[in-house]
Formats: sequence, structure tokens, C-alpha cells
Amino acid sequence: MSDREQPYDPYIPSGQGASTQGQNGNTRTAALQAEIDSTVNVMRSNINKVSERGERLDSLQDKTDNLAVSAQGFRRGANRVRKQMWWKDMKMRMCLIVGIIILLIVIIVPSVVASKH
Repeated sequence: MSDREQPYDPYIPSGQGASTQGQNGNTRTAALQAEIDSTVNVMRSNINKVSERGERLDSLQDKTDNLAVSAQGFRRGANRVRKQMWWKDMKMRMCLIVGIIILLIVIIVPSVVASKH
């Protein structure tokens, strides 16, 4: 009976007995478990990285909002200063024009009055 062939089993690779198949099964199971564990660790690492990235994006969004508010305040302040400087420049020009007119009046009026007499 020992010379007799084993019945065909599609789940047992050909040319191997039951004891060899058991060892290969354990080795394969261990290899698959190790691969699954490795994949799980990679996925956990990826999830942690995505979470950290989300936190950094939230922080960046807050900084962007603060910068936009600061830029708007700066723009308002710059416009206010520009208008103040424009008025200051116009006042200075008016003072110069009035001074020149007064100086011309002081020079021209006495010479005209003196020439009439």
C-alpha cells in the first residue's frame, strides 16, 4: 500500500507530501503575516503623516488669514499717510505761492506808486 499513489488533491502542489505541504504552509503564512504587518506599519505611518500635514495646512491657513488682515491694515495706513502727505505738499505749495505774490506786491506796488508821483 505504501507504493500506492496519493489521491489527487488540487490544493496540494504536485510532488509534495502532506508533511512538506504543512511546513511550506506555515512558512507561507509567516511570510504573508510579515508582509501584512509591514503593510499595516506603512499605512499607520502614512496616516500619521497625513494628519501632521493637515495640522500644518491648518496652521498655514491661519497664517495666511493673519497676513491678509495685516496687508489690508497696511494698505489703509499707507493710503492715509499718502493723503496726509498730499495735503501737506499742497499747503506748502500754497504758502510758497502766497509768499511769492506778497513779495511781488511789496516790490511792484512801491515802484508803481513812486513812478506816479
